[in-house]
Amino acid sequence: MAKSMTKSQIADHLAGKAGITKKGAVQILDDLAALAYREAKNVFTVPGIGKLKLANRKARIGRNPQTGAEIKIPAKRVVKFRVAKAAKDAILGKK
Repeated sequence: MAKSMTKSQIADHLAGKAGITKKGAVQILDDLAALAYREAKNVFTVPGIGKLKLANRKARIGRNPQTGAEIKIPAKRVVKFRVAKAAKDAILGKK
């Protein structure tokens, strides 16, 4: 399995494509991440990649896998990411 790209490698690639400095590309990545974190409660969409949103999960009953005993799992807020159809088609290929 190939290694994933590091932030530095992504910034270097973007800097080469956009004709900007690597430092500028890192700043763009940091600003995009900060914006996504702040706007996730409203739904943050990265066109062609997907949507980041905050969701509420209801309380539910679960089971301890070792003992089989029922446990109460409390309600909580979670972050969800939904991959865009364009990304799925580009990565997996169209059917």
